[in-house]
Amino acid sequence: MPQIRPPLATPSITFDSNGLVTAIAQDRATGEVRMVAWMNAEALDKTLATGLATFYSRSRQKLWVKGETSGHRLRVHSVLADCDADTLLLLVDPEGASCHTGRPTCFFRLVTPEGVAEPGRTALPYLFELEETVAERASATAERSYTRSLLDGGAAKINVKIEEEASELARAIAGESDERVASEAADVLYHVLVGLRLRGVPLRSVVETLLARSARSGLAEKASRQK
Repeated sequence: MPQIRPPLATPSITFDSNGLVTAIAQDRATGEVRMVAWMNAEALDKTLATGLATFYSRSRQKLWVKGETSGHRLRVHSVLADCDADTLLLLVDPEGASCHTGRPTCFFRLVTPEGVAEPGRTALPYLFELEETVAERASATAERSYTRSLLDGGAAKINVKIEEEASELARAIAGESDERVASEAADVLYHVLVGLRLRGVPLRSVVETLLARSARSGLAEKASRQK
């Protein structure tokens, strides 16, 4: 087991009797939980110092950097502790798959009363799950799928719907109920996802664009796009 010693740069973290703390890696763009591993104080300090997720292997009794052999690193944006400071959440920017199976996440086996099914659907936040549903509907027949009929209509049909729904959202924001605002916003988001699917642009790219813009003010960002 790892040598138990006081934490280095993190004196408030509650390590267990073996000097370890559970660390959950979450994709900061999608909200997807990528993996769970263990850290000791040295692994945590190295993670904070290098910005690369570093864990402690209980079987090998040594530190390991995620992706040191595969290249599928986890770049750590920030580390948060839970209310008891005995579990850590790493907000990460993943480089490639995070599971040894080659899947993006280790969590893909659906648990039912009958047992653990494999494979199951990846646990995604709903907007990203909806993106997958749109992709699945793309292979359906137009007679049975509204999404398929939009895609068959191409950019012209999808653009008309986006403009129509955006106009209805604007009117709702101006003077209708909160429920109407939520409903019209949902319509806009859905049709935008269909448009992204038509162009082959993943929702993740949209979120990453927003993340990149977050480092500077909105006014500065808009000014840079006008040059």
